[in-house]
Amino acid sequence: MKKRMKQLAALSMAALMAASLAACGSSGGDSSDSSSGSSSKGGDDKEIVYWNIGTESPDKDVIDKAVEKFNSETKSGYHVTSVPTQNDTYKEKLVVAMSSGECPDMYSSWSGGPMFEYIDSGYAQPIDDLFNNSDIKDKLMDAAISQATYNDHIYAIPYQNVSLAGIFYNKEMFEKYNLEEPKTLSDLENICATLKDNGITPFALANGSKWTGSMYFMCLAARYGGLEPFQNAVAGEGKFTDDCFVKAGEKIQEWVNDGYFPEGVNSLSEDDGQAKQLMYQETAGMLLCGSWYTGTFATDSKEFYQKVGWFPFPEIEGSDADPTIQIGTVGDQFVSFNCTDDKLAAAFECAEDLLSDEVVDFEVESGKIPPIKGIEDKLKDPLTKEIVEAANNAPEIQLWYDQYLAPSVATAHLDGLQEVFGLTKTPEEAQQEMQDAMDEYLSTKAE
Repeated sequence: MKKRMKQLAALSMAALMAASLAACGSSGGDSSDSSSGSSSKGGDDKEIVYWNIGTESPDKDVIDKAVEKFNSETKSGYHVTSVPTQNDTYKEKLVVAMSSGECPDMYSSWSGGPMFEYIDSGYAQPIDDLFNNSDIKDKLMDAAISQATYNDHIYAIPYQNVSLAGIFYNKEMFEKYNLEEPKTLSDLENICATLKDNGITPFALANGSKWTGSMYFMCLAARYGGLEPFQNAVAGEGKFTDDCFVKAGEKIQEWVNDGYFPEGVNSLSEDDGQAKQLMYQETAGMLLCGSWYTGTFATDSKEFYQKVGWFPFPEIEGSDADPTIQIGTVGDQFVSFNCTDDKLAAAFECAEDLLSDEVVDFEVESGKIPPIKGIEDKLKDPLTKEIVEAANNAPEIQLWYDQYLAPSVATAHLDGLQEVFGLTKTPEEAQQEMQDAMDEYLSTKAE
């Protein structure tokens, strides 16, 4: 009981921090669904409320297709109501709901630290029996199942995308300036210098959301030092002040000073599409983000998508780190369940529909890479094939820091790094604050 109260207190503190951030930022789009303000339970015992972040195509279309399939075919007697909320607002909304003792019947989230906190606080049920008796057990990639597992039990269904951090670029622009996909960081910086000299912003980045800037940091840290420094820091056997983390921050500030990011980068909104608009307007040449952007580009403009190329973050000369290590997730979205008995079985059935053949085929057509075995055989698009090849060749795929780490540590990382981008904090200061948050978290876990 004491442990649960501490966990709820931690969620409440996260909720206060989230509310403070929300008050300072834009209101954002919440949900067009009239039930967006519903409590943890639906209007009747036969309604299953499903919170998710599918506010825009193709994500919205994928979820709607699965929910409609369930509602039209189920024999359970239950009805699922989808409640989509914009990404950053969603994270705050979910924590607020849990901290007040409420939670939807099923909800999408991410693997790693936050999901583990939800489980420890009692807002996710183990689904081992349902999972082991389902066809999806043999359908999902092993890495996806691993990211849905905690303390040897399965708590979630990964369903949406194999997402890797990588760099999208305008092929026509590269051809115009005689540029080629880089093999090394020096090659990448030469590309940036050429674009800048021709009045083009090298990287489209909207860092108001903070996690977008973290992509650069994670890739640089992995290329400087591999994954061992991160793993050691999380285990309490190393520090986030390690040289590879400081070097990553220093490189970011070097690029800020060189003008490789847009003006006012920390005030631009990813949720409002301000990064991708720079690509569409062709005022920026590259965009480093998760490979879900294949679906975004393809859905927004098939014409522009024909101009888009992709390459993994390049190696750093002189580093011993394995350059085939990738940053990302095998699943991208994970559905957890806050219900029991017949309702849990029905909610699980709906989650199964997210991995049904017709929904998977629809995802592939929309530029997504569902985390199922043999997905490469379904892919026709050369860009998505290239991304799957990078995932298959990776000896390790490091989950995004802000998803892997405990919320308090992730917040310290994102807040400090945004100041690094803003040149208002040194990399050393930001990393020390991240380490202080890690020390505090580890001390509470030891109690």
